[in-house]
Amino acid sequence: MTDMKTLLERLSNAHGVSGYEGNIRQIIEEEVKPYVDEIKTDRMGNLIATKNGGSPIVMLAAHMDEIGLMIKYVDDKGFARFTKTGGWFDQTLLNQRMILHTENGPIYGVLGSKPPHAMKEEDKNKVVKAEDMFIDFGASSKEDADKIGVKTGTPVTSDAEFKSLGNDRVTGKAFDNRAGCVMLIEALKQMKDVKATVHAVFTVQEEVGLKGAKTSAFRLNPDVALATDVTITGDHPGIDKKDSAIEMGKGPSVTVSDADGRGIIVPEPVLNWLKEAAGTNIPYQLEVGSGGTTDASAIHLTKEGIPTGVISMPTRYIHTPVSVLSMSDLEKSAELIARALEIVDKFF
Repeated sequence: MTDMKTLLERLSNAHGVSGYEGNIRQIIEEEVKPYVDEIKTDRMGNLIATKNGGSPIVMLAAHMDEIGLMIKYVDDKGFARFTKTGGWFDQTLLNQRMILHTENGPIYGVLGSKPPHAMKEEDKNKVVKAEDMFIDFGASSKEDADKIGVKTGTPVTSDAEFKSLGNDRVTGKAFDNRAGCVMLIEALKQMKDVKATVHAVFTVQEEVGLKGAKTSAFRLNPDVALATDVTITGDHPGIDKKDSAIEMGKGPSVTVSDADGRGIIVPEPVLNWLKEAAGTNIPYQLEVGSGGTTDASAIHLTKEGIPTGVISMPTRYIHTPVSVLSMSDLEKSAELIARALEIVDKFF
């Protein structure tokens, strides 16, 4: 049995930008196979792992994809221009080492731009935009790039490895949302005496429009759903608690609403269910967010509407290759999902 930290490391180090989640799907399928009755991959690429049971039908969702880049074109000198896949803050891209996933295998490259030595003083104070960056992967010409295998449409991800920090903290890329994938896998392992039918759905293309959640929810039409994701914390320099009251090390975040209510306002019965599941043994934090949304925003608007909640991992530096989370928070998040599944038939 893979422990949670080893599994998070494996998933974080694997590469799967939106639309190219196959590597992640393969790892997850290996992990969940002993704990479910059926595994399917749908037309979109969502992995649906089902534990058969009775009523209600529960959908759990965690997206497999990570943010990355895609090669737009390669110029005559062999430098690649790109588009962003998912939400990047341009400043975090500059001078990163990247992996270009070609048909010939992975190729390493670096994100370059005009050097500061060649900049005018006023330019040094400006943020370098992604459109002014390029990827240098060692090609001498466009023809040379073709031989290497880099061409229009090549997906690109960050070259960053999982590492342990002090205490129970870890850092790595793609914790959004490989941490959520770990939560679902571990919940499937931990849950006992569950009367419901449980569909654990590892979704595709969340970072570019919640696409896999939308199609899989339509297919499954569950009675209730839970999405997992990461959420920002307000416990480090540069952010105030008024912008995020969530802290690392104090347990999972349970969403009340996100995106100022434009994403999801979680129904009271769902909140009551999760609060009872937590009881007095699992610490949790309630969150009212004004920022981004999750797969839940697509799921809850499917067909005639699906009661949906969100359990998130408090995570620092989201959408960078150096995100940080607490393993104890991750363990408590998985435990909360498992306990919730064991009592879901009392609520829905």
